[in-house]
Amino acid sequence: MFKGSAAHTILKFLIALVWLVNGLFCKVLDMVPRHQEIVAEILGYEYAGLLTKAIGVSEIAMAAWILSGIKSRLNTIIQILIIATMNTLEFFLVPNLLLFGKLNSLVALLFITLIYFNEFKFNPRKLIPA
Repeated sequence: MFKGSAAHTILKFLIALVWLVNGLFCKVLDMVPRHQEIVAEILGYEYAGLLTKAIGVSEIAMAAWILSGIKSRLNTIIQILIIATMNTLEFFLVPNLLLFGKLNSLVALLFITLIYFNEFKFNPRKLIPA
């Protein structure tokens, strides 16, 4: 159903948009202070502002990497590892600061699944003909 370049391209842009919004607006521009509170609780308050901005810049870089299409399978694996690690830490250390509490892990799992399928099932450049 979704095997094709149009669906893959649309999903690639939406996935990159998630990284861009979270990086630029939520962290670098500090439009969602809860993100810095999470960083402060996990990594410490002294450098929370700087670390939050650094994480945000990294997320913006991830969006650019996704859009570039360079080493897309490696990119996909790294995205999955980052999201799984981040959400596991937040689940156990700061569930009270998460938008949906511990249910954030379900949202993360759905996002991981979308990222996986978009690269390994829907990417027309990587599909093996039947």
